Formats: sequence, C-alpha cells, structure tokens
Amino acid sequence: MRIVLRFIGFILISFNTYKNAGAQLCQGSLGDPIVNITFGAGSNPGSPLAAASTNYQYVSSDCPNDGFYTVRNSTTSCFSNTWHSLNADHTGDANGYFMLVNASIQPSAFYVDTVRGLCSNTTFEFAAWVINVLQSSACGSNGIQPNLTFTIERTNGTVLQTYNSGNIPAQASPQWRQFGFFFTTPVGITDVVLRIVNNSQGGCGNDLALDDITFRPCGPQVSAAILNNPSSAITLCEGNAASYTFTSTISAGYSNPSFQWQQSLNGSAWTDIAGANSATLTINFQANMVPGNYSYRLSVAESGNLGTQLCRVNSSVLSIIVASSPVTTITTNSPVCEGINLTLTATGGTQYQWSGVNNYSANGASVVLNNTQIAQSGKYFVLVTNNGGCTRLDSAIVTVNPTPVATTNISTASICEGDNIQLQSFGGTGYQWIPATRLSSATISNPLAAPLDTIQYSIVISNQFACSDTAQVTINVIEKPKAFAGPDKYILESQSVQLSGSVAGQGISYSWSPLVNIDNAFSITPVVNPVADIDYTLTVTSNTGCGTASDVVHIYVYKDIFVPTGFTPDNKGKNDTWNIPGLNAFNNYEVSVYNRYGGLVFHTKNVAIPWDGKYKGIPQPIGVYVFVIALKDQNRLIKGTVMLIR
Repeated sequence: MRIVLRFIGFILISFNTYKNAGAQLCQGSLGDPIVNITFGAGSNPGSPLAAASTNYQYVSSDCPNDGFYTVRNSTTSCFSNTWHSLNADHTGDANGYFMLVNASIQPSAFYVDTVRGLCSNTTFEFAAWVINVLQSSACGSNGIQPNLTFTIERTNGTVLQTYNSGNIPAQASPQWRQFGFFFTTPVGITDVVLRIVNNSQGGCGNDLALDDITFRPCGPQVSAAILNNPSSAITLCEGNAASYTFTSTISAGYSNPSFQWQQSLNGSAWTDIAGANSATLTINFQANMVPGNYSYRLSVAESGNLGTQLCRVNSSVLSIIVASSPVTTITTNSPVCEGINLTLTATGGTQYQWSGVNNYSANGASVVLNNTQIAQSGKYFVLVTNNGGCTRLDSAIVTVNPTPVATTNISTASICEGDNIQLQSFGGTGYQWIPATRLSSATISNPLAAPLDTIQYSIVISNQFACSDTAQVTINVIEKPKAFAGPDKYILESQSVQLSGSVAGQGISYSWSPLVNIDNAFSITPVVNPVADIDYTLTVTSNTGCGTASDVVHIYVYKDIFVPTGFTPDNKGKNDTWNIPGLNAFNNYEVSVYNRYGGLVFHTKNVAIPWDGKYKGIPQPIGVYVFVIALKDQNRLIKGTVMLIR
C-alpha cells in the first residue's frame, strides 16, 4: 500500500469538482491531508496491493472476475461493454491508478489498511471516492448494487466509528461519488485500522472502483478575512507599499484553541510565521516586494497539538498578489514633416491612455495624429495598464518639422519650337525637376528648358529636414510655321492647274503671291491659269510670333509640245538627253523610239523621262531613230525622227 502526503490544493480541487453523495463529512474546517491513498500512477497494470490490504486475488488484466481486483489507470469494454470504460482515475491525474474490484460471491471486506501517525484526541474526516462501474442497462437493468460499510477500528479491534454508504446505484454514464464520515481518536491513540466491507453478494453487478482515500483533521469552522475588504484576494502593484490586517473567527469546538498564521509564496509549502499566534495578523508590504502571490491562512489546533502541523485545521486562504508593473515600450515615426501622419505605438499592457500637446487624448495601443502641424511637436505620455491592473507612465518626444512651400516664377508659359526658357523655383535647399527632359540641369533651382513638345515639369523642393513640397510648371511648345508649295506644274497655254500646297504649325495664316491669274490666294490649293511661266510663293505666318515660312512652285506654260530632232549623249553636260519639253502638260501619253531595224530601244508612259541614248544600259550607235508620241487625251499621234550624234 502506498501512502502519499499531498498539498491541500489537491483536496480543495476534489471538493469543488465532485458532489458529496450522502456522506457525513466534516462541517467545520479541515487540515492538510495526513493520509492520501491514491494507489499511485504509471502504465497499466499497477502493482498489487500489500497482502494485508485485501483478501481478494490480484489480476493484471483490466476486467477482473468475481473475488478478484486489479490496479489500473483505465479500463475498456469489460464483459461485453456491460461495465463503463474509465479513461482516468477520479482526479484525472495523468496515468493515475485506481483499484478496480469485482465483488466476491459472499459479502466480505475487500480493503483493509492500518493508518498510522494520526493525532490523538483529534477529530478526523475519513473520505473515499467510489464509482459503480456497471452500466445501468446491464443485467436487465437490475444489476446488484454495491453497498459499502466503512469502519474505523483501534488496532485491538475496538470500533471507533462506522458508516454505511447505502446502495450505490448504476448510472448511465460513469460518476465518481465521495463517501465519508468523521471520528475522534482517543487520547493516546495514533494508529487505526480502516476496513471497507462490501455487504452485497457477488453475481451480475456489485462491481466498483475505489480511489483517493483521505484522512484529514476536522475541527471548528475557521474563517479568515482581510479587514475592510470583501474579497479574499487583493492585488498590490509592484513598487507600492501597503499594510493589511487579517482577521479570523472560530466556531465552538476546541476547549482551548491555539493559533498559528502560515504563509506560502507562489504555491510553495506552507510555513509558520514566527510569532504570529493570535487571531489577527498585520502584514506590511514594502515598496520593494518581489512580484508574486503571497498566500496566508490561519492554522488552529487544540492547545498542546499546535506543534504538530498534521493536527491542525486551516482557514480559507487569503492572497495578496503583488503584480508586476508593465514593461513598456514606445515607438514612433517621429520626426515627421508637417502634414504627414504621426504614429505612436506602445506595448506592455492591455489598456493604453494617451495624453499630450494641446490637450491631446486617445486610447489604444497604436494611435495616429493625422495631418500633423508644427504646433503638435512635444512630449506625449501613455498610461499603460496590464492585466493585473498595474500601471506605468511612459513618454516620447516627437518632432514635427516644417515643410517648405514650393513656388516657381511661372506656372504656365509658351515658347516657339526650337526656343528655350529659363525656369526658376524658390523655397528650399534641394531641388529636383521631374522629368529631366531637355533641361540644362535637373538639380538646380533655375535650369534652362528647351522641350520639343508641350510638357509639364514638377519641381520637388526639400529643406534641411528632408521635408518637401511640389509645384508644377507647364511649357507649351508652339510649332513654327512650315510651308510646302508643292511640285512644279506643267500646262499648255489657256490651261489651268490646281496647286498642291500644304502648311504646318500652330496659330498660323497663309496666302499665295503674286495675285496673278489665281482664283483664291488664301486657299491652300488654289487654281491658277497663267499665260506664261511664273513662280507662285506660299507664305505661312505665325500669329503668335513664331516667324514665317515660304516656298515657291514654278508653273511651266507651253504653247505646244516641242520635239528635239537630235541630241549628243556624250556626258559633256549639254544636250546629253533627248528631252521633250511640255510633255508633262499631258496626263495620258506614251513615247516610243525605234532603231532602223524596227527594234524598240526606248519607251515611257505618263512619265516624262528623257532618253539617254541607251538600251538596257548599252549605248546605241549613231544614227537616225524613229519616234512615235501618242497624246491620248487629245487622240493625237506625233511621228518623226531623231538623230543620235556622238
């Protein structure tokens, strides 16, 4: 048998978690467990109990038969699932064992143990947790129910106290139930025998699990409180000093009670506070107290037993929680330029209250000041509160730098194509023109600009704080006038022809000169009918001061077509080709030249190409050649000869 001393927190958890079922448990205050039989923990199966503890036979499987028991941390699907499957012991301890019993056919004691080291002349509470492992639907819903008698005896067999559980019914789902009672040890008696008898007979049912057998001192009701505070726990923030008085009340039960206040830090073992032996206790917390959970309780025992802690009963626990102050940080994007959003971010808590310049106030871990101005420079504070309710004030200094005002000498200007203009900007120490297209420099305040087309320049002006502003300049480039009078024209006397002029430029006007034999001097394609060769000039003028342009077209006027009778293709620059003036005056014509053998040596159609005296690049011999000119518009045919002379 393993006997384990355990911290009171375990018992408190057990009491709060499981419902007492018909037990005669202590109605006063309890002490720390003197004995806590848990059956241990480990992998399946557990070790058998000491031979004196039971007359049942041990098996290692998880489904013992009548008159057998086992020690397990779980049991599964026993007897065709007529038993509950248990996944853990009563407390849910990892791999915690419990005793699993299949009752013998005849009623008998299935657990006997000698408990040693109790305090004499002291009232104790005995308690154990039991579960009927039979399914409620098993055995035709009429299974045998365990019925237990718990007896506390002196080692000589004298019964000190007995308690009967009554029938423990089966449940639809497994449910641990606590059974117990209290008894008083006689003077001088410190060892007792615990006997648990199953009064029901074996058969279909009467199967149970046993766990967590405890013996605890039971005494008067001891209550403790913090003076002038309704709560049993107070939070004191780190760095603060305070004084607390703990008071207590004790119901009747001890003839001559003795007191001892105890303390525990962060769940450590309880220790006596020297000299703290009255019903009240005052504790002074200094400002340098280490954060933690400082717990206090009053232990009470009959006079003479106080020196033995296992004889005491204890009050409820009072706690002074010294909570850590927040560990804070503040980050900011300061310095910022005027007009830029300023962000302040704090960490270390659950609540944040900001304050600052110009009565600024805000909440939240991260706050934003939009469109900041220089007047918002200064110190900002944040009160950080953590989940313990403790606070810390942190701060940061932020700077809002001035932003330059970008200005230029012009916002919009016009220049003529090919000209340039001086730009000028003001307001800072650094300059960047965007784009840098056709600027003498993109990083000075006054570059020379010579754009080819209309363009918008942006000037980014910065100051010594790297703050910047932007302005724009638009340069309109006016295209200069351009004149194209068109190709020369060829006509016969009394004919007219339309000129093929064209112009380019912005904001222009144009006209033809001279005003001789022209139908409209302000038309780009007027009709002319001169009586002799003449030059017409097309003049284009910019109405915005970007100059003028002109071009000349020559009009050839022929009386009739003239066919030369000879030529000398000797490359001396005179009379080198056979050229027929006036041929261009006709729209539809053909010219053919034949040698004396009738072979075609030159031909052109509707293109006034002179003959150079060659055929397929080969100079033709001196001689007379026959030509035929067909003027198809006039249905006219001209024939003759031409002399090729070298």
